[in-house]
Amino acid sequence: MSKRIVVALGGNALGNNLKEQMDAVKSTSKAIADLIEAGYEVILSHGNGPQVGMIQLAMDELSKTDAEKYPRIPLSVCVAMSQSYVGYDLQNALREELLNRGIEKPVATVITQIGVDPNDASFEKPTKPIGSFMTKEEADELVAKKGISVMEDAGRGYRKVVASPQPKKIIEIETMRALVKQGQTVIACGGGGIPVIAQGNHLKGVPAVIDKDFCSELLAEELDADLLIILTAVEKAYINFGKENQVALSEVTVAEMKQHAADGQFAPGSMLPKVEAAIRFAESKPGRKSLITLLEKAKDGIAGQTGTMIQL
Repeated sequence: MSKRIVVALGGNALGNNLKEQMDAVKSTSKAIADLIEAGYEVILSHGNGPQVGMIQLAMDELSKTDAEKYPRIPLSVCVAMSQSYVGYDLQNALREELLNRGIEKPVATVITQIGVDPNDASFEKPTKPIGSFMTKEEADELVAKKGISVMEDAGRGYRKVVASPQPKKIIEIETMRALVKQGQTVIACGGGGIPVIAQGNHLKGVPAVIDKDFCSELLAEELDADLLIILTAVEKAYINFGKENQVALSEVTVAEMKQHAADGQFAPGSMLPKVEAAIRFAESKPGRKSLITLLEKAKDGIAGQTGTMIQL
């Protein structure tokens, strides 16, 4: 049997706008096609930060022109739009690259809903900034009118903040299993998935953003993958990052990685969630491994030549 891999694409693999995304998915597809051509069974997930922000900003601006005719679009709908928008470009670019190599392998995007716990603590204290920047006056007005949460973001202004609950259930997982079994390359869990809560048989979208790496980890578990690859902007994870005594991590045990995380070696909001997701997968079942590396180094990382490989 071929080795099954879930690859979590970072934002740098997708660009920040339409032109950048079209260019980015071409180079991204070459790296993914390399893995498929080497015989690996690949499932893709991806971020959506720039894309969902762009969509929500456009929808908000439209709503300002005539709020009655164009009511504000819920964040969950914007996430769904971004999944199909990114998936459309990514699946077509990958399909084209595979065909150019003589590989006839279907590629399909699954619009993915993720069940979350309505009692998740993050709903009480939203921390994930989204959308456009505002002045303090604009933010105060929005809080007074809508009762939403806002925060100052790195000196650049104020932004709306939403909850970032833990993913509990992938609603469309059986569809993904069926597609993978048929030999198709699946793109799923875009942007961490559309967060929903169950109300009887009804699934209700909630204004939240699920961390893409945690959702990718759950996807890898549910599809019984052998390896989770979390792609980022650096070739390896480091301790003492950015300092004269920084050390690159190559082959690391789960216990060692947990200790580094406990020591505060990984920045919250950037490397820390990637490390936590990687640890979670590597310890979920004997034999499973997680790799953190650059997109263009993924194949070398699997071969043990670079990247940070985490295992029990």
